[in-house]
Amino acid sequence: MDCFEEDLVNALREIVKGSNWQCVGTTCNFKSQCTKLYSEDGEHIVLVHAENDGYWAMDSSCPHEGGPLDLGDIEDLGNGKLALICPWHHFDFCLETGESSTGLKNQVYEVRVVQGKIYINTQNALSLCPIPEKDTVSFGRLLPDNAKSTPSEDSLCFWATKILLTPDPNEKVALTQEVLQRWNSGKITDVGQAMPPAQPSRKDSLTVLEPGKIKRGKGGTLASRIALLHSLANIEQWAIDLSWDIIARFSSVTLSSGEPLPRQFFSDFVKVAGDEAKHYHLLEKRITELGSFFGSLPVHNGLWQSATDTSHDLLARLAIVHMVHEARGLDVHPQTLSRFAAQGDASSVQVLEVIYSDEITHVAAGLKWFTYICSKEARDCLSTFHELVKQHFKGYLKPPFNTEGRRTAGMTEEWYVPLVKPS
Repeated sequence: MDCFEEDLVNALREIVKGSNWQCVGTTCNFKSQCTKLYSEDGEHIVLVHAENDGYWAMDSSCPHEGGPLDLGDIEDLGNGKLALICPWHHFDFCLETGESSTGLKNQVYEVRVVQGKIYINTQNALSLCPIPEKDTVSFGRLLPDNAKSTPSEDSLCFWATKILLTPDPNEKVALTQEVLQRWNSGKITDVGQAMPPAQPSRKDSLTVLEPGKIKRGKGGTLASRIALLHSLANIEQWAIDLSWDIIARFSSVTLSSGEPLPRQFFSDFVKVAGDEAKHYHLLEKRITELGSFFGSLPVHNGLWQSATDTSHDLLARLAIVHMVHEARGLDVHPQTLSRFAAQGDASSVQVLEVIYSDEITHVAAGLKWFTYICSKEARDCLSTFHELVKQHFKGYLKPPFNTEGRRTAGMTEEWYVPLVKPS
C-alpha cells in the first residue's frame, strides 16, 4: 500500500467498510448536468454534476407530485448553495440538504469521487438503464365496456367529451359552468356513454414544452409570482379535464354485483369540474391583474401522465389523482400561501385560500368513492389503496404532510404513513 497516498487509502477503506457504497461509473460518463439512475425499489436517483465538478444525489421524483427532477435546472440560491428546480411547479431543493423553500424535503444521498469513480451511498442497486418491473397483482380492475355507444347529444358524457375537445381554456370554463347548472337543475338527466379523447385539446398558441425545458425566474419578484400563478392555472386547466375524463371514461363501469355507479358519483365529479373551472378563472383573472396573461409562459403536459396510466382502472384513478396528487396539493398549501403573503400579495392569497377549501372536498370525494367501491367489491380499503399507489405512483410518499387538511378530508394517517420510505 506504500505506493498509494494515505488519504486515498483511507477513503477506499471507508468505502469498502460501508456496504451501501456503490460505484455508478467514472466521471467521464457523467458530463451531463443531471443523470437519472434507476433503483430496484422504484425510488430512482438523480446524480447532479455542477460546473465546479461537484456531485450530488437525491431522489429523482419531486416529493410534491412526482415531477421529474432529472429534467430540472440547477439554480444558485444566493447563499452559496445550489438547488435543483422541479420543472413542473418550480419547487427548489437544496443539493446539500434536500430542503425546499416550500417546506418540502427531498431525500439526498452522500456522493464521493475516488480516482475518477463516483460512489453513492444507498442500500439499493442502481443502474443507468431501467430495471424490469416485477409482475404486480391486479386488484380487480374495473374495466368499462370497450364498445361505447354513440352518446346522446344532451347527455352528460356528450358534454364531457365536448369539453375535453375544447382547446380554449375560457371556453372550457364557460361550458363547464353551463353543464354544471343544467345538470343540477335537471335539464340534463341522462349520463350516457362516450369515448373520451386520449388527451385533451389545447390552443395552438399555447407553447407546450418538455418539462425540463421550462425555466423560471428568481424568487421574491413579481415575475416569479406570475410564473407560479401561471403554473397553478395550468394545473387547474388539467384538473378540469381530469374531472370530465373520469365521468366519460368510467360511465359504463359496473360493479361485481352488476350495479352501475350511482348517479351521485357523477354529480360529485360535475361539482369538482365546476370548482376547477372556478379556480382557473380566479387564477387567470389574477394573472391579468398583475399585467400578464395565461399563455404568456410555456406550460407542460406532464400532469396528464397519471390519467393515462390509470385510464382503465377506476380505483387506481381515484387513488392516484384524487387521494395522492390532490392530497399533496393540501400539503404544499401553507408554504405556497406564505410565499405570496411575504410579498404582500393579499389578492393572490385570497385566491389560494378559496382553492384550498375546495380541494379538501375533492380529496374527500376521491376517498368517498374509493371506499364505496371497495365495500361493494368486498375489498379491504387500506391494503387496496396501498398496493395501487405502489403500482401506479413512482416512489414513496414524502413528508411533510398537512395532517389537519388531510384529516378534514377524511384521510387519516393510516392511509398515507405506511407509504413513506422506511428510515
